[in-house]
Amino acid sequence: MKMLVLGAGLQGCACAHNLLQHDDVESVTIADLNPHRLPKFLAPLVGKRLKPVPFDAGDYPSVVELMRGHDSAMCALPYYFNEAMTRAAIDGGAHFSDLGGNTEIVVRQKKLHEHALVKGLSVVPDCGLAPGMVNILAAEGIRRLDRARSVKIYVGGLPQHPEPPLNYQIVYSLEGALDYYTTPSWVLRAGQPIQVDALSELESQQFPEPVGTLEAFHTGGGISTMPFAYQGKIDTMEYKTLRYPGHVAIMRPIRDLGLISNTPIPVKGAMVSPRDLFIAAVQPKLLKPEGRDLVALRVIVTGAAAGRDRSVQFELLAYYDTALGISAMMQTTGYSLSLTGLMQARGTITAHGVHTPDEAVPFQPYVDGLARFGVRIQEQ
Repeated sequence: MKMLVLGAGLQGCACAHNLLQHDDVESVTIADLNPHRLPKFLAPLVGKRLKPVPFDAGDYPSVVELMRGHDSAMCALPYYFNEAMTRAAIDGGAHFSDLGGNTEIVVRQKKLHEHALVKGLSVVPDCGLAPGMVNILAAEGIRRLDRARSVKIYVGGLPQHPEPPLNYQIVYSLEGALDYYTTPSWVLRAGQPIQVDALSELESQQFPEPVGTLEAFHTGGGISTMPFAYQGKIDTMEYKTLRYPGHVAIMRPIRDLGLISNTPIPVKGAMVSPRDLFIAAVQPKLLKPEGRDLVALRVIVTGAAAGRDRSVQFELLAYYDTALGISAMMQTTGYSLSLTGLMQARGTITAHGVHTPDEAVPFQPYVDGLARFGVRIQEQ
């Protein structure tokens, strides 16, 4: 199999590395504007089965040509490229998956369903951690009950050794994280989709030590289109982000003061985006190259089976890989993307057209595939 990874950032590099651990992968092409700035864990593989190539996502004909000859393309670019990359993959004859994160774009990708179906191709958006892994686990929990009433999902990427004031370090795009903090979240309430404010409805979740107590709050994009798919079928469905206690008390005033808005404002004769300025000021303080992270995940599905109240719960605690220097977020997100691309190329994902992970990705091969590389999901 010949595989293509778009984007050589944290998640794209983790995806490429994981692909190369599979014997049936003949080659991996990793494409980026700066394709030779690769981390230490990838450098020894260049020139063997790994080929870095320059890539401009804005040059559509070149992107289509790049897709040709690859079995699967996995997109680890910022979410706003996903629709165009989906079109290019279909036109170039490659299966396609991405990290997603923006529900409106996924809805637009779904409109390409017939185009992909005619070509005999699989397109699976939203294949990271959340959305992605959590959707697959939630769908499995729903299948195991005769009647699911509630789905609650909690996920957080956190430093193992938090430092004030935010007790946070960058584990993926800060721009993407801030987007989640400002975008309303779709949830199900009384079976109907509604939007709730990001950073709202704060609650606590208790995890085994050394993680301990975390706070949970709404953020956008975490469960993709699931509230619409299960409208009228499930009473309650929601996704919340996990952080160390006190995070919301700082971030909500920052947001409400407009300091992470995308709307430019006049500053001494120039128009400035508050978010661009915020990122420029904060990112150097939150980038901790030597910092070790963890990922905490919990999915709880409650309802009834065989006439009795029942619940299905999945839980994950993943930690920084000290041997490879691959973060927990890279493992849970990048490996999830690589596994989806592999299942598409191998035919394990049988549905052609555009389907989200909860619709297309088989539970057991997915969970087993992650466990092979140390990402072990526990059932409670």
